[in-house]
Amino acid sequence: MFPPLYAVLDNELLDGRPVACAKALSAAGVQLIQYRAKRLASREYLRTCSALAETLASRNARFIVNDRPDIAAMAGAGGVHVGQQDLTPEDARRICGSGRWVGVSTHNLEQFRAAAKTSADYIAIGPIFATSTKEKPDPVVGTALIREARKLTRKPIVAIGGITLSRAAEVYAAGADSVAVVRDLIAAGDPATRAKEFLAIAAEVRENSRGNSVFNSRTGAGKNG
Repeated sequence: MFPPLYAVLDNELLDGRPVACAKALSAAGVQLIQYRAKRLASREYLRTCSALAETLASRNARFIVNDRPDIAAMAGAGGVHVGQQDLTPEDARRICGSGRWVGVSTHNLEQFRAAAKTSADYIAIGPIFATSTKEKPDPVVGTALIREARKLTRKPIVAIGGITLSRAAEVYAAGADSVAVVRDLIAAGDPATRAKEFLAIAAEVRENSRGNSVFNSRTGAGKNG
């Protein structure tokens, strides 16, 4: 099962504590953590990514490097995430190696369709809601696009952009396998506690969905004829 919470550690928001934050989140049950540092020099980015990869290797958490498949490979990370302006998933995989995950961001249905045809291990879509963590965010797509995208692939879908605790349930219910959260985790007084709250919501939505599926299969609800 794909991890329901995708924690994104943004260097601009972390105030120099990525490893400590990653430790706390993994201890809280977060199994997928990305480090994003758009303005960090390559040497420092590699140093921090190497420390994060080493820290999370024994903590049942996969570490993802943002944008840089070369650094993902050198740091021993669990994967890389690329955007529409970065290398393609295939090119990224050639650099970081076949044993690592490659994720890709999409911002509309056309991009999502194209990504679904690639070797990407998961596809991110957003921004679902308005977000302030990107300098030039793409247009908000809403949960309706998740529902449309869900029909196109069985690959895991990661929803991103402005997702808060109060909005997480509707995003999961729309068909997202995971929610990528940046500010609502880091800005929380206790990121680990906030992460547990997200995970509890994901478990509840999945349980309700499973219950509805069982009910429909027994009663025939939702079937034509």
